[in-house]
Amino acid sequence: MAAAPGALGAWQAGRARLVAACCARLGPGSRLPDSLMGRQVGPAMWARGWAPAAGGAAPRRGYSSEVKTEDELRVRYLEEENRGIVVLGINRAYAKNSFSKNLIKMLSKAVDALKSDKKVRTIIVRSEVPGIFCAGADLKERVKMNSSEVGPFVSKIRAVINEIANLPVPTIAAIDGLALGGGLELALACDIRVAASSAKMGLVETKLAIIPGGGGTQRLPRAIGMSLAKELIFSARVLDGQEAKAVGLVSHVLEQNQEGDAAYRKALDLAREFLPQGPVAMRVAKLAINQGMEVDLVTGLAIEEACYAQTIPTKDRLEGLLAFKEKRPPRYKGE
Repeated sequence: MAAAPGALGAWQAGRARLVAACCARLGPGSRLPDSLMGRQVGPAMWARGWAPAAGGAAPRRGYSSEVKTEDELRVRYLEEENRGIVVLGINRAYAKNSFSKNLIKMLSKAVDALKSDKKVRTIIVRSEVPGIFCAGADLKERVKMNSSEVGPFVSKIRAVINEIANLPVPTIAAIDGLALGGGLELALACDIRVAASSAKMGLVETKLAIIPGGGGTQRLPRAIGMSLAKELIFSARVLDGQEAKAVGLVSHVLEQNQEGDAAYRKALDLAREFLPQGPVAMRVAKLAINQGMEVDLVTGLAIEEACYAQTIPTKDRLEGLLAFKEKRPPRYKGE
């Protein structure tokens, strides 16, 4: 009993550190609730300078086995009514969009540019290869690696998937085809998953006498519950789109269309729904949800309070109130 006060103090201090870490990502002037710490915290991770946005190329699909390595990932900044939506299109048809060293390098470079670009409002991850989302690691490349190379390469895949999970804006995975192993782990790192009914997805690593290494053992239980996640990983079972929707793995399931992009079209519809909302609010809402889900309710509510505080001094909040008063659409600038 004598140790209880010390244990409680340690718990409170740990809780305060968690909220402080959250606030450190929000920006200058963030305050913790007085009951926790009541002091200023450091500069924002998401409030970095604007990065230049590349011009949006017209949508293309690649089917050739002659695809150049620089075309294996296509980053498109959409325009006009879709301005603010960025599409990451994987295009390795000859290797079923599997993760090669080059593709991982390209993904990392693209994500690094996107995470600090405040013009980006929503990101869609899709395939430009019909019938395939991502088949996981490139096993033909993997078999050429010696044992000492495998671990570091899997760590790079895990790091890139984590970077995608930590992007400050909403992310949507459009699963129009096969998503196995690392491919499903990539989708799990996105905020929302949309699938065609004909899609196939599963963490199948145990068939190869390994385990999911890109976050699957952690994100799948958080998405569908521990018991069912264990069952799917232990059995290496593959689900179709309807089965994935039934267990909560995906939010929406669509009948595939003739073009083979039903999930992408639904993802685009969702992204358009997000565009009119306040940019700062969207970023801190995502942060509050992500951070809050990893802690107890009391700490989560403190994180929400700290995040809410960041919206109060913004010009966007005043614009929202003015637009409501004048009965017109708001014109948010992300400030």
